[in-house]
Order: sequence, then C-alpha cells, then structure tokens
Amino acid sequence: MWLKLLLPFTCKIPLGVTVEPTEVCAYEKSGQESSDDTDGSHDGFRDNYFDVDYCDSEPTDVGSSRQTLPVFRNAERTSNDNGASATQPAEGNPPVDPLLQVTGAGSDEPVNVPTIEASDSTFSDGSDLHEGKYFNTKKDLKRKLSDIAMKGNFEFRTRKSNRSLWVIECIDPNCSWRLRASKIVPESTKFVIRKYVGVHSCSLLNRNANHRQATYVVIGEQVAPQYVGVEKGPGPKGVQTFARTELGAQISYYKAWRGRKHAHTLIRGSPEQSFHVLPSYFHMLEKLNPRTYLFLAFGVAIRGFRYMRKVVGIDGTFLKGQYRGVLLVATAQDGNGQCYPLAWGIVDSENEDAWSWFLTQLKEIIGDTDELALISDRAPSIKKAISTVFEKAHHRACAWHVAQNIKNKFKCADIMGSYWSAVNAYRCEDFTGYMIEISNRYPRVAEYLENEVGFEKWSRCHYPGLRYNITTTNMVESLNSMLVNARDFPYVALLDVIQEKMSKWWNDRRIVATAITTPLTPSRESELRPHFAQSNGRHTSQLNPITYHVKGGELEGVVDIFNKTCTCKEFDIDKLPCVHAVAAAHHAQVSVYNLVSPYYTKEYYLLAYGETIYPVGSQSQWDVPNEVITRIVLPREVKEKKRGRPKTSRFPSVGEFRKRKNHCGKCGAYGHYKKKCNSQTGSTEGNPPTNVPG
Repeated sequence: MWLKLLLPFTCKIPLGVTVEPTEVCAYEKSGQESSDDTDGSHDGFRDNYFDVDYCDSEPTDVGSSRQTLPVFRNAERTSNDNGASATQPAEGNPPVDPLLQVTGAGSDEPVNVPTIEASDSTFSDGSDLHEGKYFNTKKDLKRKLSDIAMKGNFEFRTRKSNRSLWVIECIDPNCSWRLRASKIVPESTKFVIRKYVGVHSCSLLNRNANHRQATYVVIGEQVAPQYVGVEKGPGPKGVQTFARTELGAQISYYKAWRGRKHAHTLIRGSPEQSFHVLPSYFHMLEKLNPRTYLFLAFGVAIRGFRYMRKVVGIDGTFLKGQYRGVLLVATAQDGNGQCYPLAWGIVDSENEDAWSWFLTQLKEIIGDTDELALISDRAPSIKKAISTVFEKAHHRACAWHVAQNIKNKFKCADIMGSYWSAVNAYRCEDFTGYMIEISNRYPRVAEYLENEVGFEKWSRCHYPGLRYNITTTNMVESLNSMLVNARDFPYVALLDVIQEKMSKWWNDRRIVATAITTPLTPSRESELRPHFAQSNGRHTSQLNPITYHVKGGELEGVVDIFNKTCTCKEFDIDKLPCVHAVAAAHHAQVSVYNLVSPYYTKEYYLLAYGETIYPVGSQSQWDVPNEVITRIVLPREVKEKKRGRPKTSRFPSVGEFRKRKNHCGKCGAYGHYKKKCNSQTGSTEGNPPTNVPG
C-alpha cells in the first residue's frame, strides 16, 4: 500500500531522453521504489521530482537586459504526429527538468538549464543556500529550511522523503522555488544540496504567516536559548511574541505552549531521561561533594549544621512535572536568620511511609538529641513518623498553621491578636492572661489549644527545650517559594537548580561573613543595639558574684550572668542578652558579647559557610563507573492524564484564603468592577492603572 501511494510521484524518463550519469547516483537509486517497467527497455529511471514538467524558454524584459525565465507546466502525455511520445524533445523546446541535467535525443551535449534571477514578477527567498552546501544531518537541513520559510512567509511541501533523499517545492505548483538534497554517501548522515532554485515566481496571495513550517518543534528549537540559565523564561504569550517578531509567524496559544514545553525538554532534558541519569548524577554529586546522601543532603551543609541552632523545620511541596511527586524539605536557620537547607527528598506523596523514610535519612546525618526540635504543620503522617523515628527530639507545631486551623474551624479571626500574644509570651504569667482573654470570648478555642493541640506544642514559654525565637515553618515555606518555577522541571534539572542556589548562597554568605566587623552577625547586632539604649538609666545592684538585680522600666529582672538567665525569660529562651542582662553586664564590667550564644557570632557564621558546594558539570565531563551507568531507575506510575490544561497551582491549605483581585474596565483600578465604578473620568485606556495592589 505504501508503494502504491508513492507511484503518482514517480515516473520513467521517456525514450529519447537519457539522464546524465553524474545526476543519478547509486545511493539515490538505493532509496527509490522499484519501477513498474520490467522489460528493461528504459535505462534511465529516476523519481519525478517535478512530475516531468516542461520548461518553455520565454524571454523576459528586466530593465535594459533580457533574460530567460523558465515556465513550468505539466504536459499531457500523448503521441505526436510521428508516433513519438509527447515527452520527446521538440524543436526549440527541449524537455528540461530544471533540476535534472538531461540531453536531447541523438545528442551528447547536455542542455543547460537557464539561470533564474529575481525580477519584478519574482523574488528571492533571501537565504544563503546554494548547490553543494553541506549539513551534518537531515534534521539540520530541515530546520534551516523551516527558518527560511517562516521568515519569508512562504510554505513548502515535501514531494519525496526517505533516509537518503529529501525533495521539496513551493506550495504553489506554478512557483519555481524548489530544492533537492541527498546523502553524500549511504553510510554518512551528512546531506548535500544537489539542486536548488531559490527564486519564487508565485503570487503574493500564497504568502501566509501561519504556515505549516511553524511547528511547535521548530518554534521550541528557536526559542530554546531564552531558557538557558534561567528558571522561568518567557511564557506561552511571550513565545507567541517571539514567533511573530523574530520568525514572522503567527501561532496559536496552544502551539506556543507546546513549543515552550519542547524548549524546556531541549534545555533540561525529558522526564524519562532524568530518571535514567539519576544514578550517574548522584555519583558525580557525591564524588565532588563528599558525604552527600542520595536523598540530596550535601556534606557541606551536614558539617555546617553543628554551628546552627538545633531547630529544624520540615515540610513538603508538590511537583508540577509529568511524573508529579512531592519534594520534602528539611531546613535550619543560621545565626543571621537565613534559611540553611539540610536535606531534600522526592517521594510519591505525603504519607507516613514517605515521611518515615525521609526522617530516617535525616536522623542519620543530624542525630537524635534532647536539644533537637522539629517544627512542622499538624499533618497526622508527619506526627506519626516523628514519633516512630525520633526518640529524644521534640516535635513542635507551626504556630501559623495552628492559627489557620482556628480561623477555619471556629470562625473567630478577631481573637488572632490575643493568640499571637500568647504564642510569643516569654513568661507563663503573661501567657495565662492572654489565654483568659481567649477563653472568655471563645471557650471552645481555649479548650482546643490546651487539650487537642497542647500548650507545649505551640507556645514559647511552655516549651521544655530550646526553641529560641523560631515559632513557625516560614523558613521552609521560603524554600518552597524559591522553587515555584523549578518545580515544573524534570528531577535532575530540579536538583541542578537546588545545587546552584545553595552554591550561590554559600559563596555569597561566606563573603558577607568575611566582611563583618562586629562580633555578632548583622541581624543579631541590630537586635542587641536597642537593648543597649534601653539599659541606660536602669538601677543595678549586685546580689552575689554572679547575680544582679535590675530595676526600672515596666519590669524588673534578676540576672544570672554565669548561667545566662533572667527572670523575664527573654534571655533564657532567645539566648540573646535582654535589657536586664545588658545592664548587669555593664555593672559587672563584663563584655555583653560574652553572654551571647555562640550560634549568633561571626565565627560560627563563617564556619557554617566555610566550605564550597561544587556543581556536577556537563554530562559529557562525568567520570562514572559502568556499574553505576547500568543501574536502571524506572519512572513512577502516574494516573491517566486528565483532559484540559494541567494543574500547576496547589489547593489552598486549611484556613488559607486567596483574595481575588478585581480589575475595573472603566478606570483601570483594582478592587471593584466596572458596574460599581464611581469614576467620572471614564476609561483611562493607555494610562497605568491606579491603586494597583503590591
């Protein structure tokens, strides 16, 4: 059936016309279909590139010069008066295929095909193509021709194509533009242009900006450089603009979306390729960064954790790629209040088994001590996994998630002020006062916080260990927001983004730490300065060699400068001298910096970022053993794809509301509709809208 479909595009050269040996090559014959002529009477068989069109030489005036412009037409194959075929050479009208050098009957001299030059009725495609030009692959040649067609706003169609040959012509059958290319030798992948007519003689009615050559593959290849070295790059509308301005092609939004997706695949690889390269990627990552674990915990970060406060936030965020999944994150906070990522892991979903696996790996690198605090939301899977894996560490609830649960469950957003005051209270006396306020107005909320959640899980003053000033998982949410665009990447590309971000952070913060001129980190130094100002005028008396009584202000305090405590509890919890501790240090003539936790010092800050995180480099430079290369990692099974646009935004968490930004079509402002607009000035089209939300 395939052969029959191609028969209309093949023919035999008639008697009296022979093909020059230089035009018929063995490697081209090998790619042709078999002839229906089995009697062997015709020696010169070849595919009919132009349906054996005739070329009538007609003179054309171009200025003061005269040149010959071929006119191609399909001739009727009938017998002439002498009984010869109509395709035999007629006197003054030789049957010339413009891309085939042929000879007339009884003549050994080839007939020269007239040169086609641009005139008033023709135009050139403006390309640099010429006969004899080479291309590494057929794909490169097709990409070049597609680019020429889009920029020239013309279309071409394929007349014949196989592994060794590619023949195309303008979509207008009366146009002179056409090209023939074939392999140099059968074993090579290189293609060479054998014949080429780069002049169009078709009508302008055939110029089309939305043509067949503007495929999503071509668009993706052209726009791909704009995604190199960036996380997001242009969206579908940006791709539409690029195609219109740079390529002269009008494409649909859907084609732009597919072109953007294809560009991502070219730059970052496909999701399937990402799974195959994972073993080699992790091998190189561990080789360049010793003690890097397969769930992606850089040895540099693990060794630096000894200089961090032992409070770790854990959370998960969904991935948006083809195979979906969930990215689990564990992060600490450095002495300057910045995120310090510890570990990353990719799992199918957030469940008890996934969290147990992740926390087991985390336990191996950070240990399990009474000093360690793990903060998360109140998901049951996390709670069960922590109680199973960690025996000594304490689990604490994120105060923000507790607040969202209260607002959603009890509809009492008006007591959030009292709730947050209770969260941040340093003394139990103050905490009790705020809880009384909550209990008087919403007894069920107070009961929920005390019995169902537990005071020790969310309040600062009731926590038995060292939680410092960290009460939420904001540090983890910041990491999730950082990867909002990269979560759509294949797994290896996502890990590359994580590595690049961490490498940059380690280098930038090392530079900052080196330039610090004070004993403490910049953020802690700024917190301590107001305490110096407030300590002036306080009356301090010594009770014993290490204990001082400080009066003045709203609250008195008894400070123990040896054990670093104060009755206001602020010094005990934050491990940063309070106003009373600063006054006591001045009276005892002790440097206040000696009372600060070492986690806040410049020395610890510099040690935490003292090492370097190295990239794995280009895949062509990897040195991976065969036993690693041969490891097979299969993609996870995914559910059948749903119809419509893929979901890329998550469902809001409990208590989380997303306010819609209404835009007025009359005044251009945000916050109301056109029907409710009170503006008397009418439309402000062309002017920037006012009251734009930040």
